Amino acid sequence: MNLDVVYKKRVEIKDLDGLVKELKAIAGEQWVSTEEADLVAYSKDAMLITNRWVIEKKVPGLPHVVVWPEDEDQVSKIVKVAAGRKIPVIPYGEGSGVVGAAIPVYGGITVDMKRLDKVIDVNDTDLTVIVQTGINGKALERILKEKGYLIGHVPQSFHTASVGGWIAHRAAGQFSTKYGKIEDILMSMRVVMADGSIVDTKLYPRASNGPQLERLFLSSEGTLGIVTRATLKLWPWPERQEGVAYAFTSWGQALETVRLVLRQQIYPAVVRIYDQIETERHFYNEPKAKGKLMTVFVCEGKAKLVDLELATVREEAAKQAGIDCGQDPVHHWFETRFDVKETSTWTPKDVVFDTVEVSCMWKDAAALYDNVVAEMKKVPGMAMSSAHASHFYPQGVCFYFTFGGVSTGKLSPDDFFNAAWDAAMVGTLKSNGSISHHHGIGIVRARWMKPEHGPVLELMKRVKRALDPDNIMNPGKLYEEAEK
Repeated sequence: MNLDVVYKKRVEIKDLDGLVKELKAIAGEQWVSTEEADLVAYSKDAMLITNRWVIEKKVPGLPHVVVWPEDEDQVSKIVKVAAGRKIPVIPYGEGSGVVGAAIPVYGGITVDMKRLDKVIDVNDTDLTVIVQTGINGKALERILKEKGYLIGHVPQSFHTASVGGWIAHRAAGQFSTKYGKIEDILMSMRVVMADGSIVDTKLYPRASNGPQLERLFLSSEGTLGIVTRATLKLWPWPERQEGVAYAFTSWGQALETVRLVLRQQIYPAVVRIYDQIETERHFYNEPKAKGKLMTVFVCEGKAKLVDLELATVREEAAKQAGIDCGQDPVHHWFETRFDVKETSTWTPKDVVFDTVEVSCMWKDAAALYDNVVAEMKKVPGMAMSSAHASHFYPQGVCFYFTFGGVSTGKLSPDDFFNAAWDAAMVGTLKSNGSISHHHGIGIVRARWMKPEHGPVLELMKRVKRALDPDNIMNPGKLYEEAEK
């Protein structure tokens, strides 16, 4: 095997043949692979700069072996083998994460969870569903729709993400303003710990029974254990869905409209505000939005509730001089919301491209947008920096930035990529924001965890050392920056 591996920290595994034999005894002959094609396939996730590396015939990282377990008992046995040998274990959902969290920077065993894809129970009385965490999100929602329910969790990666990935990254979906993020939807879980033991957390609507240790696994990116089963909240399928779109001349008007709607405990399922650049990209067919910020609202639920929500949105939008664009932009948004073709079309043209999502309180919102865009524009070769606001709370907002450019002078494409990311982080922290809202940390943000958390980062590391003393669970992520 003659591959150029970007992260050159791959550990040496003594008696690899013996390891493979042990894994095959657990999962079965056909569910364990050391074939080069499989190792390369699991060398990356959807971190965008890695697409460029692949074109350059580089692989980000390389596992020693890939295994596809059937259930948590097999996952437990695999982790016990890894713990006994002190070999890295990398959980793998569907590889749609965009921060490098699934890259096996130290090699080891990549554990693909896709075979754990069962819906175990749907409870109408409690409005819960129990699933194995390898199940695809779109497949799960399709099954539930047939039974008259929905979870309401629809991330951009809806078609290519698993429930386990949602939990690992603390994901947020397009309908989050109404249904919440994954931390609001998740009720209990089953986890395989770093020593291979299996822990179940108790199911209850709420309890006051000590620290909620199970919350540690939300946003832990596989560094503390592997979640194999989850109980999630359900909702009856909505009776009615209707949307409306408004164009505003400034961020202040658009943000104030949304803030005042939420302040009244009115929660449209979808709210999106696009700056002038992204409005031109996505809503070029709407003449009323030329040079303005398109704002999309989608309301759903009981018909009477939808009427109330729409009336409130219209009232507040009118106060901020919003221009009613009707429902056509809403229909266009539904038709194009999963269109991410730029991620594949720009890279071969030598454009370095990525997205960065951050959050802040309402009082800092306008300044954060201005500061991040200003910092990005300072990066040599930056051609475009834009944003939309994608998730909202009565207390604050998430901005989702996009940047694109080319390396110039002595800057390599990787240098440009890192400089753009650093600019976004500087602008965010300058504005009292958080460096990640729902994509996570992985590799790309790891160097910014100390400025983000200060002394609290050491507490996180102490938890990691307590639960995973040999650092076998997805090492090189979240708490430490992987070296090349």
